[in-house]
Amino acid sequence: MNITEQQMVEIRKMQPSDLSRVILIEREIFLFPWSLGNFADSIEAGYICQVLQQTNTLMGYGIMMMSPEEAHVLTLGIAADWQKKGWGKKLLQHFIHYAKDKNAKSMFLDVRESNHGAAQLYKQMGFQHIATRKGYYPAMCGREDALVMQLML
Repeated sequence: MNITEQQMVEIRKMQPSDLSRVILIEREIFLFPWSLGNFADSIEAGYICQVLQQTNTLMGYGIMMMSPEEAHVLTLGIAADWQKKGWGKKLLQHFIHYAKDKNAKSMFLDVRESNHGAAQLYKQMGFQHIATRKGYYPAMCGREDALVMQLML
């Protein structure tokens, strides 16, 4: 990612009008995607719903839930064409700064055990694997474990 690209990218609040593009990305990158209703409900519930956009191109999105002392990243996705270019890290950093500004003491997220790229990013960002949820995610052949990760803020 070069300086010109960084300057042209914004992170902004997700709007209902973004959902058609968000769901396309979700279906492109996840074998078991969230539904349109999951995203709409997250906006309605007042969760921190953000999109990463360059000019008119929606590159990714994330949803985070806040409680008084904790933040929980519920989902974070970057369109396949934009992956491995630092955009997931940029969006996660945005959530970390937001959580710190709201005085959260820790941030949690779950990641599929098979999602090595995401798990590696989270480790690089300081997240620690603190637990495993057995059979948490649906998988092609049954269920898959989730790694629960925590970042102390």
